Amino acid sequence: MADRRRDDRRRDDRLPHGELVADVLAVLWEAGTPMTAQQVNAVLGRGLARTTMATILTRLYEKGTLRRTPSGRGFAYEPVEDAAGLVAGRMHRELASEPRRDLVLKRFVSSLSENDEETLRRLLLQVDGDSG
Repeated sequence: MADRRRDDRRRDDRLPHGELVADVLAVLWEAGTPMTAQQVNAVLGRGLARTTMATILTRLYEKGTLRRTPSGRGFAYEPVEDAAGLVAGRMHRELASEPRRDLVLKRFVSSLSENDEETLRRLLLQVDGDSG
């Protein structure tokens, strides 16, 4: 019974996968230079297994979020885009997968704050001015 409580506590101490990935990306964006799994792990300071960090980085590479270059017997990783570019890409993929794009855009725009709506208007005018 005590072992089970200890296992449950260990599970509860773990971050959700999405948060861990976000933290890994934050480390790489902050570094501004390619990092190995060992280096990322050291900066995070969570004592994750080397294989866990290597798996996370490999999966992000396979998704196209990171690029990698040979480094010693392994690889060094760096983000393909900054945080804003990553979110914009995710938004674009979501929109592209929806057959009723007009409805999605309408709902998105109607949920914006006044400041965000004004920013979007300004950006649309800039894009329109750049293409004409």
